[in-house]
Parts: sequence; C-alpha cells; structure tokens
Amino acid sequence: MSETADFLTLDEHFRFWAKDRPDAIAQEQGERLTTYAELEVISRRVAAFLESKGLKKGDRIAWIGKNDDLYFQLLFGAGRVGVVMAPIGWRLAPAEMAFILNDTGTKLAVAGEEFLDIAQGLKATCPALAHVLGEAQARAEIMATPPAETIEAAGPDDAMLQLYTSGTTGNPKGAVLCHRNMFGLRRPSLDAGLPWAEWDKDEAILVCMPCAHIGGTGLGTMAFGGGVRAIIHAEFTAEGALTAVGQGITRFFIVPAALQMLIQHPLAANTDFSKLKYVMYGAAPIPLELLREAVQTIPNAGFMQCYGMTETTGTVVSLVPDDHDLNGSPKMRSAGRANPGVEVRIVDAQGNEVPRGTVGEIETRSSNNMLGYWNLPEATAKTLSADGWVRTGDAAYMDDEGYIYIQDRIKDMIISGGENVYPAEVESAIYGHPDVLEVAVIGVPDAKWGEAVKAVCVPKEGHVVDPANVIAWARERIAAFKVPKSVDVIDALPRNPTGKVLRRSLRDPYWEGMDRQVN
Repeated sequence: MSETADFLTLDEHFRFWAKDRPDAIAQEQGERLTTYAELEVISRRVAAFLESKGLKKGDRIAWIGKNDDLYFQLLFGAGRVGVVMAPIGWRLAPAEMAFILNDTGTKLAVAGEEFLDIAQGLKATCPALAHVLGEAQARAEIMATPPAETIEAAGPDDAMLQLYTSGTTGNPKGAVLCHRNMFGLRRPSLDAGLPWAEWDKDEAILVCMPCAHIGGTGLGTMAFGGGVRAIIHAEFTAEGALTAVGQGITRFFIVPAALQMLIQHPLAANTDFSKLKYVMYGAAPIPLELLREAVQTIPNAGFMQCYGMTETTGTVVSLVPDDHDLNGSPKMRSAGRANPGVEVRIVDAQGNEVPRGTVGEIETRSSNNMLGYWNLPEATAKTLSADGWVRTGDAAYMDDEGYIYIQDRIKDMIISGGENVYPAEVESAIYGHPDVLEVAVIGVPDAKWGEAVKAVCVPKEGHVVDPANVIAWARERIAAFKVPKSVDVIDALPRNPTGKVLRRSLRDPYWEGMDRQVN
C-alpha cells in the first residue's frame, strides 16, 4: 500500500487503484457494490456530467442528505477535475441550507430523496442554484453520461471540499480543503513505521458519521486513499454499527456519545469484535470511565483518540493504542501527541509559546491546515497565521513528553472568583456517579463569584439524580472552586449532528437579558 503514499491528488489515486486492484470493492452500501475499476469510470462520468451542467473548475456543488455512496462518487469525481463539493447537514433548517448555498454560489445541488422537496424549495431564495436533482435522477443521469475520455486533473493545492463549521455565534464559515490536506500526512506516518498507517487489502472501514463533517467525509476519503472498502451507512445507529462489526469492519471512527450507545446496546454482548483492529474516537472529551467500559467491551482492538478540527482536515494529534491503560495511566487523560508531519505548540493570548505544564491555546501547523475560510479574509487571518499556524480555540497544556492535555474550548471556560474552571474536567469527575448517565457543565451568572459552576445531568434509566449527592461526589474528586454550586436534571443533553454537546443552548436561559455572556 505504501506505493500510494506520495499521491496527493484524487486523480493519482484513481489511476493507481483502478490498475492495482480493479476488482476490489471500493464502496458498499446495502446491496450496492462498486469496484475500484467501476469507481474510476464513474468519476469520469461525473466529470462529464458536471461539464454538461455548465460547471467548471472552482465551481461549487452541494449534497443535501445523509451518507450515500453517490455523495462520495460526486465528491471524488468532482474533485478529480477541480469542482468543489460543499455538503450540507441534513438536520439544518432551510434558512441555514440557503445560507450555505448562497455563500458558495452553488450551481448544482443533489438531494437525498427524503430531502428533495426541501431542496427544490430553496431555489426561490438561491439565485445561482440552476439545478436541483434527487438522488435517483442524478444517479441515472450520471450513469447515462459517457465517461470523459480525458481528464484535466486538479493539482495538490486545488480545493476539493468545503465544510461549514458549526460556530457558536453568527453564520457558519466555509473551511476550504484541498487535495494535499486530505492526503498529505500519509507519507510521514508510513515513514514513522506506524502500524495503523498500513492497510491490508481485505480491510473495511465503516463510514457512519455525518458526511457534512470531517468525521464522515474524512473517513470515506481515508478508505479511498488506502485502497480499501468503505461500508457506508446513511447515519449512525448502534445496531447498524454492531452489525457491520460482525460483518468484518476493521476500523471506524465514533464520537463518545455514539460509543456509549454502542457499548451499552444489548447486541454488544454477543457481537464478535475479533476483526476490529482500531476504534478511533474523538470530536468531544471522553470520560475515563466510559473509555474503560469501551476497552473492556472491545478488548482486542487498538483504541486511538483523534484530536483535530475541520480547519485541520481532521486528526493532527493522536493518543495511540500503546498509551491506553486500563489501570489509569495519566496519559489516558491526554489527547496524545502530534502525528508525524504535524507541529503543535501551546501559546498565550499574545501568541507566545508558554512553558510546559502551562495552560494556553493549542496551535498546529502541517499540510493538513485548510486553505482558508471561503470569502472571509479577516476571519482566515484570525485563525490561520501567515506562517501557517492554525489557532484551535482549545485550551490545553503540554507535558515534557509532548502529550497534550485539553482542558476545554477557550470560549467555554468558566471564570469563577478569578479561577479558571474547564467544564470537561468537572464533567469527568462527575461521570462515574452511579446515577448519572451524561453530564454537561456550564457557567451561570453569580452575584458574588461572577460565574458559578452548574452541572446539568441526565439520569441513568431507572435512577434518580440527587443534586446534593452529585455535589458531594464531585467535592471528593476535584478542587472546591471547581465543584458545581447547583445541579439541574434533564432528560437528554442537546447535541449537534457530530455529537458535541451544545453548551450554549444550556447556558442561554440563564444569561437571557444580560449584556454579556460572562459576568
């Protein structure tokens, strides 16, 4: 597999895999199977189809729907010739979809059948949107289009993907990612001899995270880059993921909330996990107790925590399997160390690197860093420095061995009585409480302390959460100033499509009518 490590474009990968393993399965969705030879021809059909619709290099197309093999065929075929895919989260409101369509100037949108009516309705407010096709119609038209005989291939630094970040304020920003972003770190990982960088020909990767996020599209692209089978699920379900594991999945990526659902599902006890090589998890902090439960449920797999963001094209820091220790090694509380080919530093508010052990903001530099935010030069300059460093907005410290210990999003930090409190640390302390299924920690106004720590708990089924008992539990485990002053109990935590807790939704009622969101 290492022969492809220096390939930085979709075109190079298409040419290699179609020759190297033409009959190997590239994509599987239900009963639909596509080989690498077939996928290469489909990509040329897509190129010709897009040209027939008036699209050229640099234009944007959109997908509105759940995960689908057609989505990846459009992404790869378009990207091969420099047309950029901008997938739109299917959970978004029509007005939010319209913003992305107008921001990108999308000329063609393809929608899953259940979203076709919504997509058709968007044409009235999206003047550039000339074509809206349902999945079935688009698939039929593509397959009826003769393949392009020649390909004018996009280069390593040409855009291929535009993902919109789920910012907490204002409109989302479109992070523009190029071919080099998607494939550039493969060679350093292989040169470092990392076993998870090598792929056996019979491997299969489950793609079940949303394709409008890097966790979904990134994994599907990873499978293509490795020349292995991508098993595509429309969305994550615990039962679906467990069934796929039983059918021979060797790797998948999952967010902690979904991992918890998976290991607690009744089917987990009877699932054969023996073929699963790696469980990659990330996108939100994971409590140590949940990680222990997961390792005990899936004992043969190597667990890898993946830290990254849309602007870094996914993972740039990893906690590798050898660092996972059920006896509670402190390293298990870290996000790991920088991947080969990645630089990471911790800086203060002025951008100066801070001493080891001091909390600051994570900055990272590698070939994975985005080209920038679409049509937002000022926002790009605030996040991506002239010399290539991305500001992550995450508060962390680095130890003497280079391990990164994330405290929380800087914007979520609570300042109580002049002390910095990072919600993730408090949540981790509370998670093991016998009555608590999930917990989120927020800052609420306090006349004395400025902000007070509040825990919002979801009880386990059949259990009752006693706020006083939760506070006492936390007091035994963390410093007094970090202990929640109050506890709310709700049925479920609000989350975005990637599984991240929407703390702002929890905070807003307490700050309503106040001039500032800090006190």
